[in-house]
Amino acid sequence: MTTRRLTALFAAVLAAFALVLGRLFLLAQNQDFADTALAQTVTTLPLEGARGNLYDCKGRCLTSYGLEYYALCVPGESSYARLFDHTSYAGQSLLYSRRNSSEPFLVQVDADLTDQGVYTYAVPQRYFPAPVAPHLIGYLNGDGRGVSGLELAFDEVLAPETPRQLVRCVTTAQGSLVQGSEPELVEQGGGSTGVMLTLDEAVQRACEGIAQKNMTQGCILVLDVASARALASVSLPEFDPRAVEKSIQAQDTSLLNRALCQYNVGSVFKPVLAAATLEKGWGWYAVDCEGYVDLNGHIYRCAQSRAHGELGLAGALEKSCNCFFIELGLALGGEAVWQTAQEFGFGEPTYLAGGLQSAAGNLPDAGRLEDLGQLASVSFGQGELLATPLQVAAAFNAIAAGGIWRAPAFVKGLVDEEAGSITEAFPDAAGRQAMSPETAAALAEMLAGVVSRGLGQDAQPLHGAAAGKTGTAQTGTFDEEGRELMNYWFAGFWPAEEPRYTIVVLQDGTPEPAVSCGSIFAQVCEALYWLDPEAFPEAESGENGLSTASNGVDNGA
Repeated sequence: MTTRRLTALFAAVLAAFALVLGRLFLLAQNQDFADTALAQTVTTLPLEGARGNLYDCKGRCLTSYGLEYYALCVPGESSYARLFDHTSYAGQSLLYSRRNSSEPFLVQVDADLTDQGVYTYAVPQRYFPAPVAPHLIGYLNGDGRGVSGLELAFDEVLAPETPRQLVRCVTTAQGSLVQGSEPELVEQGGGSTGVMLTLDEAVQRACEGIAQKNMTQGCILVLDVASARALASVSLPEFDPRAVEKSIQAQDTSLLNRALCQYNVGSVFKPVLAAATLEKGWGWYAVDCEGYVDLNGHIYRCAQSRAHGELGLAGALEKSCNCFFIELGLALGGEAVWQTAQEFGFGEPTYLAGGLQSAAGNLPDAGRLEDLGQLASVSFGQGELLATPLQVAAAFNAIAAGGIWRAPAFVKGLVDEEAGSITEAFPDAAGRQAMSPETAAALAEMLAGVVSRGLGQDAQPLHGAAAGKTGTAQTGTFDEEGRELMNYWFAGFWPAEEPRYTIVVLQDGTPEPAVSCGSIFAQVCEALYWLDPEAFPEAESGENGLSTASNGVDNGA
């Protein structure tokens, strides 16, 4: 009996063993299980450099320069200590946060560390050492995704579905490399999509140089008059998109794109009232300026309480007479001022791309302008009125373009980077007739007088005549010495006859600039001339072309 039991038990164990063995054999023959097991031991790391680029209007690349290096960090090796001194603050934070990681990862380093026994990979560097248009282009986060500017607006377009380069590592369960194996650099096919901007790199670089030489805080915008395409967009202070943390720590407002922010505008708003006056047929309108206006007991003054005497519209623009425009605004009425400002694009944001747009500014509506005090203040660009440099540029561009207002454009289209061709062109915004061609021509002539005879004489370039308007806006904020921080403007176009470029210069939040906005405007005109002198055979230098002031300030508010 015992023997039979033992035999049965042995037979049962043998059958179970045969069953297990058979199951193992079947599992070994299943390729899906084999692939799954392999995947558990392979770490695939995407390299940077697969992101699409941004180009200027002539196809010059704005986001690819030289090489940058990424080092492979492998758990259990000494690469952590070796890499710490070769990476940025962000890289050091990454090393620290992943010090107990169970799989390899990549970190950006400042040099090729292959000779130190570290696996290092070179990829195209995203940004120039002196970055071009960083506020407009924006920057990326540590994962290579857009955080601001056009990098964010076109993130889904620029970020490829699959990277062009991968680093593949066969690792142990602890994340270290399997003995005898080395990381493999895998090249993947497939093109990427880029974005072509309206910027002209030569114009942008010239404006950046002028801004850095003459300004500490502000912006410069250049538009093509015919299309309202932005050829340059500069904001100061600049930031380094490769080291954004420095600007964050400094809290110096360098990450602000000032071209898209809203400010008190001052006298650069006066041409809007001038356009309303000419459209109404009031070219005859005149005021005897005594230096102040008493409105229900509230005193409004011209700069330094200067009495300008009898003035017409042209003279009032040349002298930037506050009293004239206060009286004019009251005569026109709030409805007319509000409607004309709307036609010039004030009070509405400018759309750039994706979710990127400018501030809307603040245009008090007709109901608010029934308050005579508010109407008086808005009439010379103060009160609750706020606008962006982009809105001011579009308004002056309408004057230069025969009365046709267009929203400024920044993007031409999408680019197939392999073929080098535009695959999707973005049409320019449709224009609207903000004023009659006759009004635009008359107003352009008056603005030319501001430069040739008025407060804007320091905006006269060496070559050709210019037209424009000065502006000095109070902000109601003060520095530690009790000086009010002002916004200084010059907005205009060049050449005055047959204009090709609209230019806006702003220096914000300063008691007094070292170099006037008019003088900076003149330097931009000169740069545009020398970039293509053959295009301006009629622009000859003369005695009246000299800029006579280096820090002339418009005191016409």
